[in-house]
Amino acid sequence: MSRENTQNVDTSSVVAPGTESDTAEGNATKDLLAERYGHTDTDRRNQRYWAIAGVTGVTVVLLAWLGWAGVGQPGSQFETRDLGYDLISEREVSVRFEVSTTPGTELSCAVQALNAQYGIVGWKVVDIPPAEVRTRVFNQPLRTSEPAVTGLLYECWLT
Repeated sequence: MSRENTQNVDTSSVVAPGTESDTAEGNATKDLLAERYGHTDTDRRNQRYWAIAGVTGVTVVLLAWLGWAGVGQPGSQFETRDLGYDLISEREVSVRFEVSTTPGTELSCAVQALNAQYGIVGWKVVDIPPAEVRTRVFNQPLRTSEPAVTGLLYECWLT
C-alpha cells in the first residue's frame, strides 16, 4: 500500500539548447526576473550614469585640490625664525629675527612686544626690501606702551 508520486512531464515543449526558441524563452525569463527583482536595462543605465558622474566628480575635486595646493601657491617661499629679544628700557624692546627667502623677494613682517599677561604692548610692521642673499638677520627696535617682558616676530607675508 505504498503510494508513489508520479509526475506527468510534457516533453513536447522541451527545446534544444542554443535554438531560437530557447533564446526567446531565456530572454523572457531574464526580463521577468529583472522586472521582479529590479535589475532592468534602465536601472543598469542609471547605475552606469551615476558611476561615471561620481568618478568625474572625484576627479574634478582632486584636480581642484592639486591646483590649490601646488600650482596656486606663490613661486617664492620663505622661512622665518625668532632669534631673541633685548629689553632696552621700560618703553622699548629690540627684536632679533632671521628671514630666509629666494633672492629678490620683498616681504613685510609684523613684530610685537608682549607684557606679563601676554597682552600686546608694542606692534610694528617692518618692510623688508629685496636682496641678493638668501638669509638675512634683522634687529628691530620697538616702542611699547608699558613695560614688555618679551618681543617676537608675529607674522610675515609676501608683498
